[in-house]
Amino acid sequence: MRAIVTVMLKAGVLDPQGKAIGQALQGLGFAGVGEVRAGKIIHLDLAETDPAKAKTAAEDMARKLLANMVIESFKVEIAA
Repeated sequence: MRAIVTVMLKAGVLDPQGKAIGQALQGLGFAGVGEVRAGKIIHLDLAETDPAKAKTAAEDMARKLLANMVIESFKVEIAA
């Protein structure tokens, strides 16, 4: 079972990487781009076959290692 963990900075936390991407896009002529936030996506192949247990395990992994819970939030999606 595959878990997809998306980690993003929490609202209100400065995102210099997102700001740099936004400025670069505007410099390349992409008008109309508003705020840009950068994050990370982590794909985990899990041996678990129960989707609920896989999601719980991936959420535990995110809380303990994959996300800095002080400044980041995460969401977990399960794909068969």
